[in-house]
Amino acid sequence: MKKALLALLFLTLSLFAGVKDVDIAQLEAMQKKGVPVIDIRTPEEWRQSGLVPGSHPIMFFAPDGSYDLKGFLAQLKRLGIDKKRPFILVCRSASRTKTLGDFLADKLGYEKVYQLEGGILNWMAHRKPLEPYRR
Repeated sequence: MKKALLALLFLTLSLFAGVKDVDIAQLEAMQKKGVPVIDIRTPEEWRQSGLVPGSHPIMFFAPDGSYDLKGFLAQLKRLGIDKKRPFILVCRSASRTKTLGDFLADKLGYEKVYQLEGGILNWMAHRKPLEPYRR
């Protein structure tokens, strides 16, 4: 009985943990309400495809797989993002955002981390507008 309760508790907690997917319509609606969109791809990727209009390009993973967590969190803070404020992550295909979003939610306690399902590839497949990266 004790094992069953423990398993049920673990299952319940895992359903609410981690990054949550949003589709394109949800992203657009949330963005209109002021939820920031953070594109974590590399500058080269931003130049190649462009960005979701109004998003903030903040690279997390470098091309070699390294990252600067402290620098990334400082940039989130500059945007007014804290552990209780929702934000949406975007990458190429939602692989990197899944990894980062789960880490932010499960290990660092960010409560409202979302990711665009399918990433920028999904956005482009739906012929949604992009803005050029200008840095």
